[in-house]
Amino acid sequence: MTVHISRDDLKAAIEAGAVTVVDALGGDYYAQQHLPGAIALVESEVAERAAALLPDRDAAIVTYCSNPSCPNSKAVANRLTALGYTDVRTYREGIQDWVEAGLPVESSVTV
Repeated sequence: MTVHISRDDLKAAIEAGAVTVVDALGGDYYAQQHLPGAIALVESEVAERAAALLPDRDAAIVTYCSNPSCPNSKAVANRLTALGYTDVRTYREGIQDWVEAGLPVESSVTV
């Protein structure tokens, strides 16, 4: 079962540096905008990239995607859990909720 995290709790964890945030959208979506400090990791890459990107299997990890109807964050969280990660949660409301709340995002796009 996937454990969820609220926007306020995630915001506090990011500000405290107490969580690794994983953007499960990746690609152009990640480049356009992502939560502060998020790393991109899509479901098809979890097996090959997780160990390098997330070496501490006991660290707090939160996955997210676009909104509650997007299955990506749960899929990535489930794969990480299957690989032995012990503290994986999902931010079910996703980046849409984050942006609508007026919270900051980062971008990899150069203008």
